[in-house]
Amino acid sequence: MLITIEGIDGAGKTTLATRLAERLGAVLLREPGGVELSERIRTLVKDPALSVHPRAEALLYAAARAQLVEERIRPLLAGGATVILDRFTDSSLAYQGAGRALGVEDVRAINGFATGGLRPDVTLLLALAPSVGRARLDDRGGERDRLEREGAGFFGLIADAYEALARAEPERFRVLDASRDADAVLEQALAALPGT
Repeated sequence: MLITIEGIDGAGKTTLATRLAERLGAVLLREPGGVELSERIRTLVKDPALSVHPRAEALLYAAARAQLVEERIRPLLAGGATVILDRFTDSSLAYQGAGRALGVEDVRAINGFATGGLRPDVTLLLALAPSVGRARLDDRGGERDRLEREGAGFFGLIADAYEALARAEPERFRVLDASRDADAVLEQALAALPGT
């Protein structure tokens, strides 16, 4: 089973992904990243010192995803593993398709090619008001990456895009209330997954 976890920055994706993987005995991978080439691309797209054109950004994420799918995800799934991904193609649809105004369908096409059509079995969407996500990032401290430095309007577009994606595919998406504490979010996630 391929489970993806999506949501705006500050929604708690990494916390949920880590705890869920431990509970399920699943393999946890992050995006972009998970394999050497993809980790190098991650460094580029996150670097606040770089100016990256939106189309280049979308293609870099897709390239990182293509390598991760072929090098790790497909072999793991073929071996019977449950794989949890901290972000996947829906992030590009929301961030680059809507947030960067490249068009969701154009970005979907790029990612369909990159993944060879691989789709998640279940997507857990951590729904959270963008203002709350921003406040959590402020509380976390540390240096923000290139995308985390974007303004409130950008994250509003992304949150709206995630809602639209979930409405369009209710059989795949499970929307969780990410304003709750980490234990409650984990319980929501477990209840939303088939067979857990």
